[in-house]
Amino acid sequence: MTPTGTMELMAPAGNFESLQAAIDNGADSVYFGVDQLNMRARASINFTIADLPEIARRCTEKNVRTYLTLNTIIYDHDLSIIKTLLDAAKAANLTAVIAMDQAVIAYARQIDMEVHISTQINITNIETVKFYSLFADTMVMSRELSLRQVKKICDQIEKEQIKGPSGRLIEVEIFGHGALCMAVSGKCYLSLHSHNSSANRGACKQNCRKKYSVVDQETGFEMELDNEYIMSPKDLCTLDFLDQVIDTGAKVLKIEGRGRAPEYVAKVIKTYREAIDACTNGDFTKTKVDHWMKELEKVYNRGFWSGYYLGQKLGEWSDVSGSKATQKKVYIGKGVHFFPKPSIAEFKIEAYDIKLGDTILITGPTTGVEEFELKEMMVNDERLDTAQKGDSCTIPTNFRIRPSDKLYKIVQE
Repeated sequence: MTPTGTMELMAPAGNFESLQAAIDNGADSVYFGVDQLNMRARASINFTIADLPEIARRCTEKNVRTYLTLNTIIYDHDLSIIKTLLDAAKAANLTAVIAMDQAVIAYARQIDMEVHISTQINITNIETVKFYSLFADTMVMSRELSLRQVKKICDQIEKEQIKGPSGRLIEVEIFGHGALCMAVSGKCYLSLHSHNSSANRGACKQNCRKKYSVVDQETGFEMELDNEYIMSPKDLCTLDFLDQVIDTGAKVLKIEGRGRAPEYVAKVIKTYREAIDACTNGDFTKTKVDHWMKELEKVYNRGFWSGYYLGQKLGEWSDVSGSKATQKKVYIGKGVHFFPKPSIAEFKIEAYDIKLGDTILITGPTTGVEEFELKEMMVNDERLDTAQKGDSCTIPTNFRIRPSDKLYKIVQE
């Protein structure tokens, strides 16, 4: 349950690196999928049932809520799997399940597990909220609503005291940042028709992110387009009007990105954490917003727009197939050993060189994401300015590294 007067910041977690990055950078909650029954089944590594106790342990230690996404369409042959998965989630003391199929909702309620209604249900009005209040405590609104419409729903929940099974007032969740789909609340059939790979089963091939031309079949005339990426929306970004978002009364801000890299999670969550706290403290200024926007531009994005929140209008389309990030990471090497007493990390340089003054990035399933300027290092037991491929390099850190950790260099695009 979100503390009164604040907004819960929900982070995506596609793997343990991203999970730890979310925890370390101020997330109030995380959402994640297990195996194949979630909307990012092929976009991220995904956790297994066996990972659930460790996820719960890490999050419980930091008072971070845990949400299992089980929000694909469900067929008869999936029913035993969802029961096994929900039983495991309940046993691990996960906070809630995010669902859209009635079979998932019904069984979750049967075992007394909290339910959050997925955006795939496409909630756009107060009567639908009332109906699902029989089953759920939190509801994700349709992505196509304006802030005015969201506020109206939140005001009605308060006015009519609409409560969920827990006895608490229904909490409204909205998307705050990340990739948007050309389809209404993510329900799309392009990938199914072209590749027999259903987006509604977490297997989208992202046809909409490719270049297209429009041809008149009768005359063969090809229409002139301002932008070849005519079905690829820019990424949603609400940071520059976050104060207005909070004023709607929505209680949960969801950051999209279970398929994104851990440094994306770290940067976006850290930035929105600072912005939410600034709104709470009455210190949300244009100067800070300008700084935060530059930070968001450093990691994966297709350009930013406000979605439909500031009014119903046609989408703003990306002009590239991939990222417009102002920075990228370059693989340098891997962790070898950590010396705890002096707090020294040893790495094997396997690719490009690094030198003093570089910004380096270290990621790992337990480490999460750590980014800092390289100010000191030893190379093959000598104090040198540069480490090259094949060298052994030791770096002072204020955190523990593991042999599975990877070392990157951040470079400007």
